[in-house]
Amino acid sequence: MELVYPQKKTIQQILDYTSSCSFTGQVQEHSLLIKGDNLYVLQKLRENFTNKIDLIYIDPPFSTNNTFTIGDQRVSTISMSFEDEIAYVDNLKGFEYLEFIRERLVLARELLSEEGSIYLHIDYKIGHYIKIIMDEIFGIENFKNDISRIKCNPKNFNRRAYGNIKDLVLFYTKTKNAIWNDPIIPYNDDDIKKLYKKKDKNGRLYTTIPLHAPGETQNGVTSGLFRGSKPPKGRHWRSDPIELEELDVQGLIDWSANGNPRKIIYADEKEGKKMQDIWDFKDYQYPCYPTEKNYDLIKMIISASSKENSIVMDFFIGSGTTLVAAQDLNRKWIGIDQSEQAIKATKSRLFKFSEVVFSDFEYSYLEVDDIIHKVLLSHA
Repeated sequence: MELVYPQKKTIQQILDYTSSCSFTGQVQEHSLLIKGDNLYVLQKLRENFTNKIDLIYIDPPFSTNNTFTIGDQRVSTISMSFEDEIAYVDNLKGFEYLEFIRERLVLARELLSEEGSIYLHIDYKIGHYIKIIMDEIFGIENFKNDISRIKCNPKNFNRRAYGNIKDLVLFYTKTKNAIWNDPIIPYNDDDIKKLYKKKDKNGRLYTTIPLHAPGETQNGVTSGLFRGSKPPKGRHWRSDPIELEELDVQGLIDWSANGNPRKIIYADEKEGKKMQDIWDFKDYQYPCYPTEKNYDLIKMIISASSKENSIVMDFFIGSGTTLVAAQDLNRKWIGIDQSEQAIKATKSRLFKFSEVVFSDFEYSYLEVDDIIHKVLLSHA
């Protein structure tokens, strides 16, 4: 399945087009901050980073037809002096916008490692089109989640439709072997009360789960006897009866009044609950940069889909939240943006956090030659 629209290039046309852009600087092993048009930069990075990026997070323009400026709202710990300067212009619409995103996603896939993942942050108005494009590029079999991110408290009180408090994060992997560190959320008091309603003689809260599961085995050990009984008809023991005997010796089986055994799970032995696909990471009320995303959201994504010393990439860096979170988690990173204000904001945050959080902090700052850009665009 794919979208059909005017002037859509083939994937091979996108890959075959190689720009002659140059960097004023050298590509180093440590992290990179690059100012330039990300289409040309991504092409250039293919020389050194094909199949080497473990994680890409991007928060591209949403095709809103708005101009975003930086005025008086900024984080006080960051030293900036912007006065209503233009951060970026989001004026692409229709098929031009879709092809703009698609070209960059094609190149992004080339850079992803075989263990790599990509998270694309988008809004509900255009997200369903981007989903089809990502299915085409990464394969629907590698689609993992359409995540709803709660971005704000309820508003839109006069809107003649339901209020909008969410946007989307589309999560894909390059292969079935992607890095995955299952995110766990600590239980809150309400979770404990709801999930662990029983109490043992020592006052420890617990719940129980069945010791048998659907599916009957004819000759396997899980169809055998445990304490003189077989599993119910049409079911089998979840473990070898020998292991169940050991659980019972340890006092980890709860026997009901009618003799039904269930395994005891203590609340204080569980780290928490599995992260689901609705995330409550609201936008900041006073961001230092337009559309700045929640730091904890980015940090959770990096923790889940990369490992120490992985390379994390963001080619729409904005205020640099992805780079800061990646550095904080001991990842290498590559950040790209053509906005002067984005580069200023990112440099300021990296400098501030390098003093407070980071150890062994080092990165290269490179620029793409603007004159070469103009020549390339005039011949496009």
